[in-house]
Amino acid sequence: MNILKFGGTSVGSVESISALLNILAKENQQQEKPVVVLSAMSGVTNLLTSMAEKAALGEDYSAELKAIEQRHFDVIRALLPASAQNPVLTKLKLYFNDLEELLQAVFNLQELSLQAKDLVLSYGERCSTFMVSHIAKQQFPEAVFADATQFIKTDGQFGQAKVDTQLTDFLVKDFYENNAGKMLFVTGFIASNDANRVTTLGRGGSDYTAAILGSALNASEIQIWTDVNGMMTADPRIVKKAFSLEELSYIEAMELSYFGAKVIYPPTMTPAFLKKIPIVIKNTFDADFKGTYILHGAKPSPLPIKGISSIDDISIINLAGSGMVGKAGFSGRLFSLLSREQINVVLITQSSSEHSITFAVKPDDAVKAVNLISKEFDLELKAEKLQQPEVENGLAVLAIVGENMKRTPGISGKLFHALGRNGVNVHAIAQGSSEYNISVILAKADLSKAVNAVHDAFYTELNKTLHIFCLGTGNIGKTLFKQLQVQMPFLAKNNDLQVKVMGISNTRKMLLSPNGIALENWEEMLTVQGETANLTDFVAQMKAMNLPNCVFVDNTASPQPVPFYQGIFEASISVVTCNKIGNSASFEQYETFKNTARKFGVDFYYETNVGAGLPIIRTLKDLMMSGDKIARIEAILSGTISYIFNHFKGDAAFHEIVKEAQELGYTEPDPRDDLNGKDFMRKMLILARDAGYAFEEADVSIQNMLPDACLQAPTVEEFYKQLALNTDYFTKLKQEAEASKKVLRYIGKLEDGKASITLQMVDENHPFYMLSGSDNIISFTTDRYKVRPLVVKGPGAGAEVTAAGVFADIINVGGERA
Repeated sequence: MNILKFGGTSVGSVESISALLNILAKENQQQEKPVVVLSAMSGVTNLLTSMAEKAALGEDYSAELKAIEQRHFDVIRALLPASAQNPVLTKLKLYFNDLEELLQAVFNLQELSLQAKDLVLSYGERCSTFMVSHIAKQQFPEAVFADATQFIKTDGQFGQAKVDTQLTDFLVKDFYENNAGKMLFVTGFIASNDANRVTTLGRGGSDYTAAILGSALNASEIQIWTDVNGMMTADPRIVKKAFSLEELSYIEAMELSYFGAKVIYPPTMTPAFLKKIPIVIKNTFDADFKGTYILHGAKPSPLPIKGISSIDDISIINLAGSGMVGKAGFSGRLFSLLSREQINVVLITQSSSEHSITFAVKPDDAVKAVNLISKEFDLELKAEKLQQPEVENGLAVLAIVGENMKRTPGISGKLFHALGRNGVNVHAIAQGSSEYNISVILAKADLSKAVNAVHDAFYTELNKTLHIFCLGTGNIGKTLFKQLQVQMPFLAKNNDLQVKVMGISNTRKMLLSPNGIALENWEEMLTVQGETANLTDFVAQMKAMNLPNCVFVDNTASPQPVPFYQGIFEASISVVTCNKIGNSASFEQYETFKNTARKFGVDFYYETNVGAGLPIIRTLKDLMMSGDKIARIEAILSGTISYIFNHFKGDAAFHEIVKEAQELGYTEPDPRDDLNGKDFMRKMLILARDAGYAFEEADVSIQNMLPDACLQAPTVEEFYKQLALNTDYFTKLKQEAEASKKVLRYIGKLEDGKASITLQMVDENHPFYMLSGSDNIISFTTDRYKVRPLVVKGPGAGAEVTAAGVFADIINVGGERA
């Protein structure tokens, strides 16, 4: 025989009650009839509480009473034939009349005792169970309504009564035997004391009712029917990737439920735990789902942890002072005091010096707890042996739970790395010696980010999600989005990685979405749904979203985003940028960016600052990190200049090649922006800094390849005229190179602490001799690559390769390597 408990959502509507009846039809095929325990309709208990409190304050509660009555009547009229409705509606009307009289008494006295409140709340379960039992009677003639106050007996502690187990077991068995062959529909949550006054069983009381009945009747299993697919690895409202667990041990389930997993509550499991009765969490709205089994001797799991639970609003009280050190019984005195006043302590942690104790309570209990402590320890406070207790509000608890934690090294390290990398500050930590649970207290505002980050860290078989916010929708930005869209299935399958675009901005429009932006139609969404672009607001909204594994992507060449970098790092957000302005400004700024990113545990990637998609920065970093010594770096880092000198052959004039490069889109609108070497200089400056030199712009010497008349021309048209007038100058350079079987190359060099960019002639023995198109090339001469330098060569410009470089930087954030 099974006990089936249905929660408020399962009896909350016509559709859910119909689903409940279908479940009972299948269960009724078993040898013995099930016992059905029901909660109040969803939301009714809260309404009853509100009505009682309003009545005590002398406020009008009639609207709520009418609403509750109407909900029940609507269900009756929808699910019962007209001929069967009248007796049920009459009985319900009597219940609501009794409830109205009770509320009127509270209103007249303007006082709400715990006893009166229990009686008010009892009408939620009475009405729903009576209603459903009579609806079920149409399909199951053996259905019987059972008021649990007849056979579940408690003490007189109203609000959270303690069950008299021995007497209750006897009465339950007797009631069950007297109703042999019946399908019992039992009110959850409510009981009665020796004086037959109605009491309630506290939080999760209907689950507790099911467990009490299951234990007394030695049920085969206790089924808890709710609106979610069993117990999950985390709250699915917070973590979209949370998944259902097949099995949990009693201890794991109790730990998870104690720290906020609201599917089931710890007291529920105690009677089942003692009798080793399995508890199954099932979904009324997905009856075919197997459910989560909580049982004795759960099979071993490959998961490092079973789940992450959380309490989203908590306060902590800090008590410190020399009067605690070595004081036997101090903790007992403190917590006995709180226990006597029914203040539940959620978590306790104490320093090894015994100089301080920190404990967590519900926010509603914090002020009361402080007042009690101040009175109890008045002498110690006056003697300054204790400091005044301090309260911190606006906090939350996150707990990871699992039996495997005890046998798996590095669990706590993984937890704190995930929190630290995402800028989540931990206020307090608690871990029991059993190692089934590690609990941390953190800011309530960080809870969602923390739970998602920890879930990503522990469930590595799921895709890790990077949340990116992109500036710039030009060629590079557009190409990046295309590449992301095409490559996402591969990353998900082979790298367990998902990149989700959460924000896009250009100079005109910006769009941020908590659900992400679909890359199939991002341009349309930005145009239609976007608001006027404001970089300050964009960054502020990105920070306010407070997402885990967050990346700010700067695909612009503008100086405007650069001042925001530091604040972004300080918000524990990584930065990926192809914008070289930030790293090529003052060395102080460059160093500040690096140090801030390192301090806050985030990444600062800018591979495309130097050679578009070529792995130049990463190669240099890997050489230095592995202990190699850089003797010399030589490079051609301008695709424009590379193209010009690679095509400056035969009879072609220099100004014709420059014009051709401009027409092909290789140069800026004014070609002098490329040919003056300034952009090349910035790249060499960044390379020098990454190689360990505290260089400023003036430390990179540039040989000007253009005559002064060309540089000083007032317009681009005049520039070309001057370039044509200096044809002989460039032709002479070309002929001189050809005569000595060499080629012209504009080369940057870093050697002996000096950086320069010069026009050189190189022969076939030089690695830069064979160069084509707009390729970039760089050679590293090091202690390990002394005879034959390490050479990196490839396209140094173009949206495709630059976007690919940005893409590679993004997927490397957080240590993910492609």
